[in-house]
Amino acid sequence: MTGPHPARLTGTSGAALKYDLLTALGAEACAADKHRQRTSLRLMTLITARYDWRSDSLATGQTEIARLWSVDTRTVKREMARLREREWLWLKVPAAKGRVACYGLGIAAILRDTRPVWPAIGPDYVARMAPEPAAPDAPDAGNVVPFAPVVAGQGPWAAICQAFQAGEPGAYAAWIAPLRCAAEGEAGRLVLHAPTGFHESYVRSHYLGELARLARRQGIAAVVLTGPDGVDRGA
Repeated sequence: MTGPHPARLTGTSGAALKYDLLTALGAEACAADKHRQRTSLRLMTLITARYDWRSDSLATGQTEIARLWSVDTRTVKREMARLREREWLWLKVPAAKGRVACYGLGIAAILRDTRPVWPAIGPDYVARMAPEPAAPDAPDAGNVVPFAPVVAGQGPWAAICQAFQAGEPGAYAAWIAPLRCAAEGEAGRLVLHAPTGFHESYVRSHYLGELARLARRQGIAAVVLTGPDGVDRGA
């Protein structure tokens, strides 16, 4: 897999995700130094004014961004480069003659970098964004977040997890390992449950296509993803 798949953040869970991301960025900025505050504020302004949540695209020229930020285009180039280095933006389509560059939003990186300030937002936010694992026998790791091991055992879901982790171990640990397999192979379907609506929305937007591809290798025709309410919001 190369870059994130286009996010289609629609419906109730999509709206919640938008506010949760902006809240995380704002809280992280408030806890940072003035230079990082400025970068975060500029990104938040750009997201609010020009980012298309439905297609995960930000296609705005440097001159327009400079006017929005009240800076010159050299500052825009530096800030955009800084945001790419932090992986908060990723280049989808390079600029070309008569066409501006198109960027996607690095949601996983934003969540990774803002996680330390989540407790300052509130325990409800932490519970929503990083629910505790349900396994009762999980060892106490203190403040260390363990790297998710490859799923043991046999069956299609175990094989899919192993293949996914081999390609993207970080994404697997953060987004795939918390999924619960409710049924595999029945009526040619793999049924997965996400722990939260936010988790479901993100996996559906970014990784469901890859999960479906890996499932077809195991002879499974369709992957059904639901949230904690058990509702499949797929098309």
